[in-house]
Amino acid sequence: MAKEKKPFPCPEFGQYLRQLREAADLTQEQFAEAADFDRTYVSGVERGECNVSLVNICRFADALSLHPAKLFDFYKNPKRQKKPG
Repeated sequence: MAKEKKPFPCPEFGQYLRQLREAADLTQEQFAEAADFDRTYVSGVERGECNVSLVNICRFADALSLHPAKLFDFYKNPKRQKKPG
């Protein structure tokens, strides 16, 4: 039996991070500076092109004054979703 391929979460994470950044009324440049990243890295993360490390997730959370766990609210575990029937 073939193993089910898990969806790549980076685009969803990036989209959610962008929403949080915009809700904090920060430009990419301001956000990057607050998290001590280059703006191009933040842009890549928001476009879902980067697989972000735990250390960087914590830096993003600190820049947004959030608990790091909040950045995982984008994730919906398909195993927890009930199947119809």
